[in-house]
Amino acid sequence: MKLLHVVIFLFFSLTIFHVTGAAADNRAGAVSVSPLIGGYIFDSDQLIKNDAAFGIVLGYNITERIGIEGAFNYVDTEVRLSNLSNSVGAYVYRLEGLYHFMVDKDVLPYIAAGAGAITIDVDGVGDDTAFLFNYGAGIKYFLTEPLALRAGIRHIIFSEDTHHNILFKFGLSYYFGAKPEEAAPEPMPKDGDGDGVNDAEDQCTGTPPGIVVDSFGCPLDSDSDGVYDYKDACRGTSAGINVDTSGCPLPIKEKVSIELNVEFDSNSAIVQNEFHEDIEKVSSFLKTYPDAIAVIEGHTDSAGDDRHNLELSQQRAENVIKHLVDYGIHPSRLKAEGYGESRPIADNSTAEGRQKNRRVVAVISITIEKMP
Repeated sequence: MKLLHVVIFLFFSLTIFHVTGAAADNRAGAVSVSPLIGGYIFDSDQLIKNDAAFGIVLGYNITERIGIEGAFNYVDTEVRLSNLSNSVGAYVYRLEGLYHFMVDKDVLPYIAAGAGAITIDVDGVGDDTAFLFNYGAGIKYFLTEPLALRAGIRHIIFSEDTHHNILFKFGLSYYFGAKPEEAAPEPMPKDGDGDGVNDAEDQCTGTPPGIVVDSFGCPLDSDSDGVYDYKDACRGTSAGINVDTSGCPLPIKEKVSIELNVEFDSNSAIVQNEFHEDIEKVSSFLKTYPDAIAVIEGHTDSAGDDRHNLELSQQRAENVIKHLVDYGIHPSRLKAEGYGESRPIADNSTAEGRQKNRRVVAVISITIEKMP
């Protein structure tokens, strides 16, 4: 028993001080064949000499840590009595389960336990077979991926008299039948829209096939109007121009207007010739913008009574409208409003101020849309 403890201690000491970091090949699914040689120590009360042991082991790894092995050992020895020379053959059959440690290293310690049978054949006496139980430990040292040195020791217990035998063994293990796990290949970069830019860097995934893109995976926008070239019906739009979804400039809203100011003699509604040109300009404006409506306002100075001045201001506005109609403006677009003396723009106490107050005015404006 002391020998068993010493050997186990030596195995695990070797493991601790000899770890190289190389990967072992004790992979799942591997089959191993191990020819072994060692020694067999019989219990003293069996009266059999200790001798060399030969054997072979077939193994299978269920996982990289757990394996099963079937072993056969043969010992050719003799009776340990001076007056006898009978030869003895011992045949040991074992089925064991193994558990390996440190499977990512090239040195693998393991523990084992199992059961089996032992047959002892004494020449001239006969043979006897008994059920056995065994346990022990071992170590495997991988020289290459499929080839390993191995050593182990087993405590074998059997028979009604409970014999204790020790088997220690050394040899080689050859592994085959399972391929090493290959590292999963790096996934190919994904380019879902096929634009040549991987999805991880593509800022515009889903680009239609055949569209030229920049280094970010976005379609080109050569005029920087916010509409990609392949959608842009109006390429080359100037910077700062608002565009619609097709990339074409949006019309600009603009307010256009014209003013009219016609002055009159005192207590008169006659339009002087000098103002005909101004009225014609207003008519041209109204022809240019047919949606424009004109409100013509008539005014007077403070001379005379209020009622007369109100009628006079209305007449002045209507006379200007007649001239506009003569220039081709439809009356429905024109409206006369007389305000009398109620809206002076100058001082009625002076001749100059009264002249400015005797007037017809109009401010005609319209908002139009035009292309930039």
